[in-house]
Amino acid sequence: MTANTVHFRVGNGDMHLVEMEGGRKLLIDINVRQPGPDVPDVIAQLRKRLQRDIYGRLCIDGFLLTHPDQDHCRGLREHFHLGPPETWSKALDKIVIREMWSSPIVFRRAGRDHALCDDANAWACEARRRVRRYRERGIGTDGERIVILGEDVDGKTDDLRQILVKADEEFSTICGVPGQFKGRLIAPMPASDDDEDEFLSKNNSSVILGLALQADGYAEASRFLFGGDAEVGIWEKVWDRNKARKHVLEYDVLVAPHHCSWHSLSWDSWSDYGEDAKVSADARDALGQVRSGAEVLASSKPIKDDNIDPPCIRAKREYRAIVAPHRGTFTCIADRSGADPYEIEVTYAGHKPKRPTVPAAVAVATGIGAAPLPHG
Repeated sequence: MTANTVHFRVGNGDMHLVEMEGGRKLLIDINVRQPGPDVPDVIAQLRKRLQRDIYGRLCIDGFLLTHPDQDHCRGLREHFHLGPPETWSKALDKIVIREMWSSPIVFRRAGRDHALCDDANAWACEARRRVRRYRERGIGTDGERIVILGEDVDGKTDDLRQILVKADEEFSTICGVPGQFKGRLIAPMPASDDDEDEFLSKNNSSVILGLALQADGYAEASRFLFGGDAEVGIWEKVWDRNKARKHVLEYDVLVAPHHCSWHSLSWDSWSDYGEDAKVSADARDALGQVRSGAEVLASSKPIKDDNIDPPCIRAKREYRAIVAPHRGTFTCIADRSGADPYEIEVTYAGHKPKRPTVPAAVAVATGIGAAPLPHG
C-alpha cells in the first residue's frame, strides 16, 4: 500500500491519521464532537480505516497527543481503551492504543496551575501507568507501550532512555518495528529555569514533529511538519536552534499551527492591531522552509475576512505568500465541500491530494471506473 494522510474535519481542532506504506497507522490528536448537520462523524470515519488484532480489538498503532488542550484530545475517554489491554471490553469495543507518544510536559501541566480537561487528565493518567509499567518490567507489549517525547527537568526522565526521544533526535520505529517513516523531534526543547513558565503555558508546550514518509522505495518521498498550537515565541526559539541547519524544518506539507492562528506568526494581536500587526521574521523563517510544490493545510473553521483569530485571514495570506514562490498551495479543510476528510497520497513523485472514489452510478453513466483516479 502507498503512504497516505487523512485530515479530518474537526473545526478549530486537530485530528490527523498518518497511514504508512507498510500499513502502520499513527493518529495525531483528536477532536471528536457530537455529529450533526455540520459536524461529521469523524470517529466512524476513523474506525473504518483501522484493523482488528487477533483478539478482535480495533487498534491504532500510535497516538501522538501534541499537547493537552481539549480541542486536541476531546473524545479520548469515550472512544479509546485506557488501562491494561486485558481489561478491554468487547461490549464497549473501544480502540486500543498500541503505543502512546506523549510529552512529559503533559504530566507537569496536570500538577501545576494549568487545569486540564477530563480527557487530558485521562491521557496523563494512562501515560503514568505505562511509564510505571516500563519501570517495573521494561518495554511492554502492544497496549502497554509509550514513547516519551522530550526530556523533563531535574533528571525526571533520565531512567527512561529506552523509551525517550530527545529534542533533535531522529527515530523510525513504531510499536518496536520499522514504520517506513523518519521522525525528528523539534520541540519541546529542554527548558531552562528562566523560561519554565513559558514552556508550560497553554500552547507553548506543544510537540513539534517533522515526519518524513517513505513511498515506493524513496525514504523521504514527502516531509510533513506538525506543530500543534505552538505560538510565536516557540517558533522563534525553533528558528534560533535550527537556522544553521534549515533542512530540519523543510516541509512538503505544513499543518498550520494553532488552526491558522496569527499568534504563531506575530506577537501583535490581530484584533487589536489589524493590518498594522507585524510578522516575526524569525517565526516566519521557521515556518517558511518550503520545498517545491508545498502545501499549507489549515485544520480550522472556515477562514473569513474578519477580526477572528483563530483562524485568521492575515495568517492565511501570510502562508500563501510563503508558498507562492515555490508553486505551493494553501488549503483549509473546512472550505471543501462534503463531510469526508481531506486525504493526501504520497508516492515516489511526492504528495498529492487524493482524488475521491467515483460512485458506481457515476461510473456506469460516464464510463469512469469506480476506483481512485490516477495522477495526471
